[in-house]
Amino acid sequence: MPLSVDPHETRWLIRAEGDVSVNCAAELKRLLLDGLASGKELQVDLTHADEIDITVLQLLWAADHDPARKPGPLVSGVSDAAGATAKDAGFECFPGLINSGVPLG
Repeated sequence: MPLSVDPHETRWLIRAEGDVSVNCAAELKRLLLDGLASGKELQVDLTHADEIDITVLQLLWAADHDPARKPGPLVSGVSDAAGATAKDAGFECFPGLINSGVPLG
């Protein structure tokens, strides 16, 4: 399964692995909404994402701009493939990419 949740006491961590695309967009949306509703810090780990698509980027962008979200970077880690996809899609200010220390260029 490409998505899993690791709910900590103060953090709601969504881990993405493998091909994270439109095929799991509904599940990602539900997990993001659950994370926002939890009142905890919401984070997404894309460290093991082999591939992401524009649908995933749009969902992450929307979650990052939700007023219910606590401050801090949304993305806690990113793979080279996910970073390259974000850059290619024009998401130079992709939530968490800059703050995670992963270069875009």
